Amino acid sequence: MSLFRIFDIAGSAMSAQSVRLNTTASNLANSETVSSSEANAYRARQPVFAALVDTFSREAAGVRVTGIVEDRTPVHKEYAPDNPLADEEGYIYKSNVNAVEEMANMISASRSYQNSVEVLNTSKQLLMSTLRLGQ
Repeated sequence: MSLFRIFDIAGSAMSAQSVRLNTTASNLANSETVSSSEANAYRARQPVFAALVDTFSREAAGVRVTGIVEDRTPVHKEYAPDNPLADEEGYIYKSNVNAVEEMANMISASRSYQNSVEVLNTSKQLLMSTLRLGQ
């Protein structure tokens, strides 16, 4: 594996973790939303990652986001007849976002992003040291 491929791999990891951070932030922002129907209630979303493999060398080539899926956990149904968004039976529907899980996910994504930055910086330092050997 060439030293330059490390930049591609770390860059793709940073891009994927950026999507993960944005998705988690969106989930947290919508964690307390209320809807008048189960179908319109916000559902947590999670990115799906896939490894990229070089077809010629069969080596790792990075990671990519293949899509974003909605969590199928049921939304929370709460009896609140005084709420203006209550349905005919007096129920409101809250999102299925678990704020504690999302905070743990955000910390994990942030650390993964930070690790990729460290890989890039270390690779850059190694490359610069190698180039200085020829001086």
